[in-house]
Amino acid sequence: MDELILIENAKEGDIDAFNKLVIIYQEQVFNLAYRMLNDEMAAQDVAQNTFIKSFRNIKSFRGGSFRAWLLRIATNSSYDELRQKKRHPNQPLIIVDAESGEEMDDSIWLEDNRNLPEDNIVKKEIEQAIQHCIDQLPKNFRAVLILVDVQGFGYQEASQIANTPVGTIRSRLARARMRLQDCLMGFRELLPEKFRPNSGSTQ
Repeated sequence: MDELILIENAKEGDIDAFNKLVIIYQEQVFNLAYRMLNDEMAAQDVAQNTFIKSFRNIKSFRGGSFRAWLLRIATNSSYDELRQKKRHPNQPLIIVDAESGEEMDDSIWLEDNRNLPEDNIVKKEIEQAIQHCIDQLPKNFRAVLILVDVQGFGYQEASQIANTPVGTIRSRLARARMRLQDCLMGFRELLPEKFRPNSGSTQ
């Protein structure tokens, strides 16, 4: 069924029509929230809240890109979750290495990769390094980087989703990329040569 018809039916309270919209966009909403939060359970909560809010407020949708409207709600819900986390941070997980007795406090690096092929291990470690650096970005920079570089949205649609002028999107993206590159410098030896950020040194 045409999306516009589904939207109009959903505005009339048709739950089945709205559920079809959920099926179309649930993966994009979850992926955006997961990249923003790096927490599967929190991303699921944000996705659920996004669709609840969008159903309650769908009559306020006045046309244009429904996807952009929906992902704006998801972005704002992710911001709310980040603020909540900042007010009530989780206690970091502390694990002691059985052999060395040293504390290891970042669980993302503690997954058992022994049975994975070497290429898969490297790929996974690169993904973890990138996500670690994304997590360090201010939320506005993080959102723009995820929308454009991870989700593949153009500047115009990213502008609609973030409710931010295109010029600001470009500026934040440039600064986010610079910060990401600086962060990845700490993982230079992990990255394949062609993906290593330029340290600025001349050959």
